Amino acid sequence: MPADMRDFQRGSGGGNGQMPEPPEFIKNLGEKSWLVYLVLIVGGFFFFAKPFTIISEGERGIKITLGKYEQIPLEPGIHFVIPVVQQVMVVDTKVRLVHYKSTDLFGDSKKDEGLQTREPITVLDKRGLPVTIELTVQYKLNQFNVAKTISTWGISWEEKIINPVVRDIVRNVVGNYEAEILPIKRNEIATEIDMKIRERIENLENSPAKLESVNLREIILPIKVKEQIEKVQVAKQEVERAQQEVEKAKQTAFQKAELARGEAEARKIQSQGIADSVLIEAESQAKANKLISDSLNQSLLALEQLKVQNEFNKALQTNTDAKIFLTPGGSTPNIWVDMKNDGQKIKSSTNNTSSNQ
Repeated sequence: MPADMRDFQRGSGGGNGQMPEPPEFIKNLGEKSWLVYLVLIVGGFFFFAKPFTIISEGERGIKITLGKYEQIPLEPGIHFVIPVVQQVMVVDTKVRLVHYKSTDLFGDSKKDEGLQTREPITVLDKRGLPVTIELTVQYKLNQFNVAKTISTWGISWEEKIINPVVRDIVRNVVGNYEAEILPIKRNEIATEIDMKIRERIENLENSPAKLESVNLREIILPIKVKEQIEKVQVAKQEVERAQQEVEKAKQTAFQKAELARGEAEARKIQSQGIADSVLIEAESQAKANKLISDSLNQSLLALEQLKVQNEFNKALQTNTDAKIFLTPGGSTPNIWVDMKNDGQKIKSSTNNTSSNQ
């Protein structure tokens, strides 16, 4: 056999049962080669035994020693445990959502571990009619009592606490109303459901969970009830429209009445003004006449007579054929007769004054 073949067999340990020679860098370590083996052994131990665990934010750890839960939860960070003797259960304490609604083929329940979609809740109303309720519930695990919650309710605590309580409360609350009343009292019903679910969960022993919110999403009524409600709404709208027309007619009539009343009042005020003006004028004239009458005396009448006589005298200077007849008693009226005119036109000159006699 060639020398190179014999060297290959010795190096590979083939055929003679001898162990292969260690690598050259191990030969160089000499007596310290055991350190390499120790590091490899320790590394393998940590890799397979994993004597530590890492808790992330939004999580808590439950340390289990020989099957017993430690009550103080592990905070986020790295924690060491004794392999085989101890282990850590990591529990999610972030806010979780459950949608009770109708889902399609591509439901979103698997998109996020903190988001679940369940069938909507079917309830019988006060008269036994089926009503479907859709709502969303937000909750989270009480991080301070994680160990007690898991030890009491198990890892599927949501199925034993949240879901049964929600369905039971919704059925009890909605069952007290008639179907057609539900949309009208939607806010009142939503508040009652939220309050009662919160009270039921918070009163559980050790407060395993904390309810964040309950949002009523939809109230799905039976088709017949929905049609009846729509008819009632249409009738109500018609009544409201008729009332609006009546109110509009009343407003129009009122406006016309007010306009007529205003015009009548204006005419009345105008007539009253005219009457008052005439009365004031008459009173003023009467006062003037009284003042004139009070101012007349015998001397004034004589003076007026002389003025009239003087006028007639001036007229006689230009018309010598005229004749003047003086009224008896010394009153001022006189009669002028023009004798040149065949028709004997009679002219009267009258003073506006009169005698007191």
